[in-house]
Amino acid sequence: MKIDLLGMVESGGCSAKIPPRQLEEILKHIPLPVDPDILVDIDTHDDAGVYRVNDELALVLTTDFFPPVCSDPYEFGQIAAANSISDVYAMGGTPVIALNIMMFPSGKLPMEAYADILVGGYDKASEAGTRIIGGHTIEDFPPKYGLAVVGYVHPGKIITNAGARPGDLLILTKPLGTGLILAGQRMGMASEADIEESKYFMKLLNKTGAEVMRKFGIKGATDVTGFGLAGHALKMARAGNVSLSLNMGRVPLIGEAYRLVDEGCIPGVSFTNLDFVEDESGFSEDLDYNLKMIAMDAQTSGGLLMSVPGEKAGVVISELHKAGLTRAAVIGKVTEKREKYIYLEN
Repeated sequence: MKIDLLGMVESGGCSAKIPPRQLEEILKHIPLPVDPDILVDIDTHDDAGVYRVNDELALVLTTDFFPPVCSDPYEFGQIAAANSISDVYAMGGTPVIALNIMMFPSGKLPMEAYADILVGGYDKASEAGTRIIGGHTIEDFPPKYGLAVVGYVHPGKIITNAGARPGDLLILTKPLGTGLILAGQRMGMASEADIEESKYFMKLLNKTGAEVMRKFGIKGATDVTGFGLAGHALKMARAGNVSLSLNMGRVPLIGEAYRLVDEGCIPGVSFTNLDFVEDESGFSEDLDYNLKMIAMDAQTSGGLLMSVPGEKAGVVISELHKAGLTRAAVIGKVTEKREKYIYLEN
C-alpha cells in the first residue's frame, strides 16, 4: 500500500512551530527556576537546557516533534529524529539516550506506517550513537513524531547562542531552502532532484559540525530551524548583545530555491518570521527581495550557524569541507551592538 503522509497535513516539519512572536509572549509568563546547577535555561531561548551534575559532567536536555515533512514514513522518522538530536549538537554536546514522542491516527493509517516511522527514528538515532529506550504514544491526527533527547557535555565546554563576539565570522554548515522546496513540492513547482536534495540535508546529522566546533573551541552557535536564518540569527544577537551582519549573496542554497521564490512560491511562515525580525533588522537598500525572503525560510533539521573567531574561520571551513560538509560557507560577521541586532545585505 502506497502511503503519502504529506496528504494528511497543511504544514509539516519546523514550519508547524508556533510563530516566534507568540512564543516569546507565552514564555514571559513562565517563571525561571533558581538553581546554581542550571547552566542554560529558557532565558536566552537557546537550543536546549543544560544541567550540571558535577564539575566534569552536565546534561543537555531537549525535545522536538512535528507533523510529516515528506511522504514516506521511514524518511519522516529519520528527519524528525535528526532534527530532535540537532539541539544537543548545537550546544556542543554528545547525544546519548532518547525517548520517542509519537502521535498517530491508528484509524487513518496502517500500523506498518507507524512502525516505519519508529524504525526510521531508531536508525537515525543509532547513527548518532543515541539509544532510544522508551517513549509515549497517543491517538492524534495528523501524525506527529520526534524525540526527547539527553546528551552529555563538559560544564566548561558548553556552546550557547550567547557566545558570539565582535570580530567573529559566521559560518553556516548546510544550505538553505528546505521550506521553499517542500512548499514547491505541494504546488508542483519543485523538481524531484531538489526534493531529494532537501531530504538528504534534512536527514544529515549535525554531528560533524559539532565535532569541528569542539575541536576548535567554538563558544557561540545555534541550529537554523523553524524561525529561519534571520530569526535564529536575531536570537543569537540578542543573547550575546551584539549585531550580526548576514551577506545573503554568500548563503548556500539548495537547488532552485531562488527560482521558487522568484516565481512566488513563498510559504506563509516566511512572512510570520519576517514579522518577528523586521523591527530589529536593517535591510540594505539594494538587498535582493528573493534573498531577503530566503533568510526567512523555515528550515527543518537545518545546519549549524557558528560564530568563529576570525583567525580560525579559514581552518574551520577547511575542516568542515574535508569532513564532507562541502556546502559550509562564511556568510557574515559579528560586530559590536549597533542600532539593529541583525543586518541583511547582498
